[in-house]
Amino acid sequence: MPSDDFSGPYGSYGSYVDGRERPGTQWVYTVRASAMLRNFFGSIRTKRSLEKGTMAAADAPEEVIGRCAVADEHEVQAALRSAARAADEWSRAPLATRLRLVEVFHGLVREKHDEIVDLMIAEGHPSALARWEASGILANTAPATREFLAAQMEHRTSTARRELTVRRVADGVVCLNPPQNATIANVLLGVWALAAGNALVVRAPRSAPLGVMHVLRHLIAPALEAVGAPAAALSALCSDAPTTLRTWLESPLVDDVMYFGSSRQGIDFGARCVAAGKKPVLELAGNDICVIWHDADLDLAAQALTEAFYGSGQICMVPNVAVVHPAVADALLAKVARRAAGIRPGYPEEAGTLLSPVLRTDLFRACLDQALQGGAELVCGGRRLDAGGAEDPVGGLFLEPTVLRVDGLKGARDLEAVRHETFFPLLPVVVPAPEETPGLLEAVVRFVNTNEYGLRNSLWTGSQEVTDRFVAGVRGGGLLKVNDSHIGFLPVLPTHGGTGLTGGPGGEANYPMLRTSHLQGVSVARDIRPLDAVFDGQATEAPA
Repeated sequence: MPSDDFSGPYGSYGSYVDGRERPGTQWVYTVRASAMLRNFFGSIRTKRSLEKGTMAAADAPEEVIGRCAVADEHEVQAALRSAARAADEWSRAPLATRLRLVEVFHGLVREKHDEIVDLMIAEGHPSALARWEASGILANTAPATREFLAAQMEHRTSTARRELTVRRVADGVVCLNPPQNATIANVLLGVWALAAGNALVVRAPRSAPLGVMHVLRHLIAPALEAVGAPAAALSALCSDAPTTLRTWLESPLVDDVMYFGSSRQGIDFGARCVAAGKKPVLELAGNDICVIWHDADLDLAAQALTEAFYGSGQICMVPNVAVVHPAVADALLAKVARRAAGIRPGYPEEAGTLLSPVLRTDLFRACLDQALQGGAELVCGGRRLDAGGAEDPVGGLFLEPTVLRVDGLKGARDLEAVRHETFFPLLPVVVPAPEETPGLLEAVVRFVNTNEYGLRNSLWTGSQEVTDRFVAGVRGGGLLKVNDSHIGFLPVLPTHGGTGLTGGPGGEANYPMLRTSHLQGVSVARDIRPLDAVFDGQATEAPA
């Protein structure tokens, strides 16, 4: 796998098509994230020199950790042809074999856990977040999750004269376009599309391809081999997004597209998929709401709210808005502000680092200013920081965790920071006004339900009655948690998926094994005369 002229720790990866690696002539090089933070412009010069060929690959400095070949349109087409052939064979494999694939994959993730975490850190994920992402991969493929999905894939009923089956059947060729901010964790959702019996084609984003290519080759490809699946069931390429997505839409070989991105672009892309006869599986923005009632454990609630700042808020499933009962708002805000002050920037290898660099600080400033001009109060934060945590208003790549107080449910969504996902370490805390107190729980439930997005929602309360009313009333979102970490992963429950602008018109909790397959009813009859079955009621005989 590693080439002769490049010795980076993660090696070289060509396009992976039809079970073979295709060497490249054009490369994308990955520089260790901490090196980029220490010397951004120098690292960019090195990267560009290698990619232009003005620096030999053999002379790459040690901070260059890997490279991936850039696929052209011919390789993109070849991957689809290979996948279509493999899908026809792999879809016939027994369900038990396909679930065994996930079991083997789960074991490999456990075995290579530290390697996966180290690679995420090298690509810029703070160490604590890298471990969190790895925990999500394990929860998503845990035995309880596999058992639950196995039951969803097939149900058999025997009657006196028939074997009746309701099953889910693979869609065919699934193409996956992971996000740039969490490539490894999200691309590995593709193992469930494979478990459904599909062939999988992955586009590694040119901005962050190394982790994608590495884990596909070292986790999913070996798992496929271990269960006797065709190697061509998996293809992986680092390619240009517009060209690749257009090819997927135009190709008669593609059945589904798993797309991660912004809501505006994703909803439009989903419409294009439908027009082209493809099933879109959309993972778009989240604008999650966390509600804190007056009887909540405020220390635990404050801890959960500070999850809003992990990765500088550049994670779709963190809490984006808090709604806090007015009786405890002041006390809770003080606790959140104290916790926010302890969340700091730093190099991703450092154990205490939770913040990631933010490139568009101008957009953050515009969003913050709009909120302040609209009546919000700045509780803490708002500054640009350097990697050491010192204020740097000109060149700081980090943003200080920022908390806003917004008084009143009515009009709160006039603020962009409340209405839309911001992707910044910015948490607006909405405190209902005194006149909104009568019937407050119902008003809060309406506020949650009228959110245009719907990824995750959560509640903190000590009351079973409040819990029951909240759970019964909240309809949106793919996941609802009570008195729990907002971002924590759990077996069986979905890690992704949601309603509204999060998942588009067909959005729901995303179990990729279910989303990339379709229901089919099967009847196998014994000694049935067709006319009798139609006219004498034999089609509805009782189970044996």
